[in-house]
Amino acid sequence: MPQRVAVSDGANKKTSRVRVAVRLRPFMGDQDEKDEGPCVKGLDSQNLEIINWRNATETVKYHFDAFHGEQTTQQEVFLSVKPILPHILSGQNACVFAYGPTGAGKTHTMMGSAEQPGVIPRAVREVCKLVKAKGDGEGWDYSIGMSYLEIYNEKVRDLLSPSSLDLPIREDKDKNILIPGLTHTTISCFSDFDKQFVPASLNRTTASTKMNQHSSRSHAVLLIKVVRTQRAPPHRQQTGKLYLIDLAGSEDNRRTGNQGIRLKESGAINLSLFTLNKVVDSLNSGTAVRVPYRDSKLTRMLQDSLGGSAHSVMITNIAPEYKYYFDTFSALNFASKSKLIVNKPFTCETVAVPVLPVKRAKEDHEAGGSGTEPPKKRQKGEKKTEQDGSSPSSHIHSLPDPSVMERLLALEKLMMNCQDKDKLSMLKDVAQSRMEIQELKEKQKEFESKAVLFGRLNGDGSAFKNSAAPLQRKPSAASRAHRQQAVVQPLQVSQLQPLQQLVVVKKPSVCVKKKEKKLSELVEPPDGKENFMETGWEFQLDTSVLEHSQQKILHVLNTGALKELKGLQQIGDKKAKLILGCRELHGRFAKLEDVMKVEGMTAKRFSTFMKANILSAMGK
Repeated sequence: MPQRVAVSDGANKKTSRVRVAVRLRPFMGDQDEKDEGPCVKGLDSQNLEIINWRNATETVKYHFDAFHGEQTTQQEVFLSVKPILPHILSGQNACVFAYGPTGAGKTHTMMGSAEQPGVIPRAVREVCKLVKAKGDGEGWDYSIGMSYLEIYNEKVRDLLSPSSLDLPIREDKDKNILIPGLTHTTISCFSDFDKQFVPASLNRTTASTKMNQHSSRSHAVLLIKVVRTQRAPPHRQQTGKLYLIDLAGSEDNRRTGNQGIRLKESGAINLSLFTLNKVVDSLNSGTAVRVPYRDSKLTRMLQDSLGGSAHSVMITNIAPEYKYYFDTFSALNFASKSKLIVNKPFTCETVAVPVLPVKRAKEDHEAGGSGTEPPKKRQKGEKKTEQDGSSPSSHIHSLPDPSVMERLLALEKLMMNCQDKDKLSMLKDVAQSRMEIQELKEKQKEFESKAVLFGRLNGDGSAFKNSAAPLQRKPSAASRAHRQQAVVQPLQVSQLQPLQQLVVVKKPSVCVKKKEKKLSELVEPPDGKENFMETGWEFQLDTSVLEHSQQKILHVLNTGALKELKGLQQIGDKKAKLILGCRELHGRFAKLEDVMKVEGMTAKRFSTFMKANILSAMGK
């Protein structure tokens, strides 16, 4: 299947200001007790005025893109929305949302009734009409889909599938807002939409309050997606989305009388609308401040519509009664700020990348140059053709223009050459590093073998006398002058006289000359002592002294506390704690070799540990 790459028309990106239309609903009921009449009055098709609450003799005037008075019909309101609908057929987004206080007529404006359909049914009918008018002559295939959801108490519910739980809101790599798990239904005409939309609307949460008998308790969002695909290569695909949103109205709980669950619903509604107000203020501030889209689910959904990539129309519904005065005044101020927001719409388009045909063409080109094609590749190609259910000719027809093919092949060859050069240089570096490491290892083995041979040498009493000075920490000047020769200093023990002499050997320096004498010429074992070279250092000690030292070390390991264990050679704080833990788990050590059960005590470390502690015990 060909891959698709997102393409944006950044060079042709244009700005689009949020269009604001204000609709004044008719005066309902009798006039106020003070016979004051309406507080809002329209001046013309774009201007209106409201009484200044600070001074009743003055009025505050507002100018918008459109003003619809009390006698305006549903069709006239829809005409304010109609100009943005063709954009979704060219891969761009559009949004229409109704804003205002509770009881101002938002749901009537968006939904309408069977006799007076609102913006939503009229917009969907117009989209279906535009798609049908395109016909088959343009070389594009169109498909229409719908999704319907509500945001209730900051939870996203799927109205087409009421049993679904709270759905998450996500953002893809192209900054598009999406909702995983949301039901998407394909429709072909308006009747298909009506069959899905009417039952789903009944799932929306509504309730009765003192201000409104059928108050919407949630924000409803209808998504219409139009996808058009080019029939001919490169099979471009453009996706346009139309958001139709009926917002819940802001409420004053002192006048609505909300209690219990209604009070909780009102708090969620007011909080989301307050966040919407903060978003508008942040966009209008003109500074690089954070826009709080993520502070509520509503603003997250409206991210494309406010300061995003959509053609947006906001219909602000207001009421003429004096009891709605402050709600109306706040709504008009919000609308005047919203019309300053500028969006940047762009076409959401993907293009099919012919990855497999290019690779196949390259193989055919190489096979054509040699005159033959490898049988394995031919069999793989035949099997793939059978699985796809298509003939080889279909792949040939799907290839792009020959000039484009040559450029793609040249680009791929250049990329492969660059990769080969980088890979070759990296392999050379790795090989050189391995050679250096191997040389260092060989030198280290050579010096260790020489040191072991020196360490195993031992002579009789006539060869080494006890009259030598005790072992010193710092070597003498004579020993520093003869670094390449073995320095033999016997260990003096005052308490035990019949001990054999121990040989302490200093390892030769690393900087040994290459023309060093052979070990056989430098050191010769005494007569009858040839087996000393094959035995360990412990066999050169007196048996009784060796056993006494081993028992002393074993006693400390089995009974010693942390302080006594740390007193042993080669045992630090960490190793002493590990010995205590091992002793608690496995019990007392039966023999010294059981110490190797302790974590990190390898055979080499155990040998070093024994040698150091036996010598220390003998010195005491």
